[in-house]
Amino acid sequence: MNDPGWMGVLIAVLGGALRVSTPFLFVSLGECITEKSGRINLGLEGILVMGAMAGYGIAYLSGNPWLGVLAAGGAGLLLGLLHGVICNLQRVNDIAVGIGLMLFGLGFAFFLGKPFVQPKAPNLPSLPLGAWSDSPQIQAALQVSPLFLIGLALALLLAWAFRHTRWGLVLRIVGDSADAARAMGYRVDLVRTLATGAGGFLAGVGGSFLSLHYPGSWSEGLSSGQGLMAVALVIFARWNPVHCFYAALLFGGASSLGPALQSVGITSGYYLFNAAPYVLTLAIMMTTCSPRRTLAGAPGELSIVR
Repeated sequence: MNDPGWMGVLIAVLGGALRVSTPFLFVSLGECITEKSGRINLGLEGILVMGAMAGYGIAYLSGNPWLGVLAAGGAGLLLGLLHGVICNLQRVNDIAVGIGLMLFGLGFAFFLGKPFVQPKAPNLPSLPLGAWSDSPQIQAALQVSPLFLIGLALALLLAWAFRHTRWGLVLRIVGDSADAARAMGYRVDLVRTLATGAGGFLAGVGGSFLSLHYPGSWSEGLSSGQGLMAVALVIFARWNPVHCFYAALLFGGASSLGPALQSVGITSGYYLFNAAPYVLTLAIMMTTCSPRRTLAGAPGELSIVR
């Protein structure tokens, strides 16, 4: 099978969805945890890039890409905790803090990452899901990172934990009513800080995917708004981890549409196809959101609700 044709385009879109969706999945799951506690973190773009830089640097210095993933998560955890601690102060707006954190994370990552632009770090391994085919195009399209499967398992675990565990119940109580949580003896600020830190950890891991798997390098232009887009994905997914997985897949498939069409010789309007995920997101938000449904299922303590 030398020429996969249009079937190859569909396979390429599917493979692209599996690849490109991974950072969106981790960042959106992290933000889902944060927002379940009643706080928004708009600094995810900075955390994502900081995680990508930290992961690449540690992978290069240690020779182990999985140590890079842990380092990326650790960098995200620190920035998430920083966001959480600052937001605990009186008269501090979490949205303003998030914007400041985004700018800080981007600038700090670019500053620390300059020595790692040229060196080549070891990449994360891939799972050859296309081994059944003789086509090199299909085999390349279905090279999937283990992080994707970890993200899928994490989405299912979070969906279960939010409903059936004590910490999930506490998180939802704090996110829905801080007064009720305090009356029950829970430390609201501590819960929100830990939730923001956990969200930062997952966002950092999502960043490591960009630098250690796809596209698999470190540069200042590595991210193109995935962190900010993940906040919209969480709202679109109605704060449901499993729906976050579906939304990430949808956005990943749209992102891979341009390269897939280019693989069969369709190059006209290539850059227009690259805008497909953003156009798709706007279209979905406009067609599925209404004044009554836009914030359906939103935690009551979110600043966009109150």
